[in-house]
Amino acid sequence: MAGRSGPSSRQQSGRIERLPLLPRILLFIGSLGLISFLGCAQQRPVLYPNPYMKTVGQERAQADINECVRLATEHGAQGDAGEQVAKDTIEGGAVGGAVGAGVGAVLGSVGRGAAAGAAGGAAGALTRGLFRSREPDPVFRGFVDRCLRERGYEPIGWR
Repeated sequence: MAGRSGPSSRQQSGRIERLPLLPRILLFIGSLGLISFLGCAQQRPVLYPNPYMKTVGQERAQADINECVRLATEHGAQGDAGEQVAKDTIEGGAVGGAVGAGVGAVLGSVGRGAAAGAAGGAAGALTRGLFRSREPDPVFRGFVDRCLRERGYEPIGWR
């Protein structure tokens, strides 16, 4: 009967249709990544309070740190952390997908196993990469430390 009104076949059973497994997992991964990224500030040098720093003060020291960071970036000393996170995530998804397909083959559902494995592998790699991306590139860190030492500061670490 055309033009039939009433609840659709999806609603008749009283059950709300859910998204398939892979889109739900990817949505979770994206949300986790965004929360992790927003909660992680970039590390900056910590300076020892030597006589020079005491003379110029904290405000001037922060301005000099900003200037050294700008110079390091301008001269190409900063690696692309986002690009590395993306590569690690793709690699994790590929490895997870292969493992998931193997497990799925044994348990009788290669497709679902591959999808779940890929999503899990990508999620793990993304999370690890986001936390690791807070750490400055070693070349960038060395550039900024040298710049600060040349100005009279004593960098003792990064936080």
